[in-house]
Amino acid sequence: MDNNIVLKPYSVLMSVYAGENPAFFEESLESLYVQTYPADEIVLVCDGKLTEELDKLIALYEEKFSGRLKVHRLKEHGGTAKCANTGLALCKNEYIMKMDSDDICLPERAAIQMEYLAQHPDISIIGCFIREFDSDSGEEIAVRKTPVANDEIRTFAKRRAPFNNQTLVYKKSVAQKIGGYSEELERCEDYDFMVRMLADGALAANIPQVLVLYRVTPENLKRRRNLKNTKSFIAVRKKIYKSGYSSFFDFLIPCIGQILLFIVPGFVTGFIYKKLLRK
Repeated sequence: MDNNIVLKPYSVLMSVYAGENPAFFEESLESLYVQTYPADEIVLVCDGKLTEELDKLIALYEEKFSGRLKVHRLKEHGGTAKCANTGLALCKNEYIMKMDSDDICLPERAAIQMEYLAQHPDISIIGCFIREFDSDSGEEIAVRKTPVANDEIRTFAKRRAPFNNQTLVYKKSVAQKIGGYSEELERCEDYDFMVRMLADGALAANIPQVLVLYRVTPENLKRRRNLKNTKSFIAVRKKIYKSGYSSFFDFLIPCIGQILLFIVPGFVTGFIYKKLLRK
């Protein structure tokens, strides 16, 4: 890191629900704790009532973070978008770093992303590459690379999410300007959020470097090919198409691909996901 660059403070935004694996959640929190450039606040939104084990972990890390971990509890389950909007309003800093409760930040993630933003203050949303790994074996599956430059990101976004969601850092003011996350969407709200940021004129970038480890479990693959996810995928792309951001073919082609992944046998979906699409 360039010692002459002054880094801005940032807030981490994450949520957790009762179904989270405590061991995964602990790894995620620990990866935030060991950042070489630590956040001055971590806003954790609890999506309804949690298990006793998760609550114990939260209490442990509230003490470990010495007041920097700020916990907000929703009275009942509200969903991903509701949690994101709740946390967005609570974060005190302009720069907000997204984090999932089962993924792992590399220690230098924050330092690298915040240094880039200090050097490029016009950028309003930034991500990076992720390395996907098998949760059971620890074996690396693939590196998911995303387009790097602003123009490439904007084009890519017409058909697919141009960022790895768990790697995002964005400006709170810009996110609030577009109304935050769409709570009427059951899933794929992150892709919708990215596109609305871009459509509003936000300048974007991806750092061509792995800074987050993404955990792949059998449940991940099942969710990607179930009917609910397929319908959400199509609904979001329809919304993007109707907004004028993408063409009819930009809407049609990825929807056909999603439907094919839904109807083929599960082992084929897993093979495509692990061996082809991610490489």
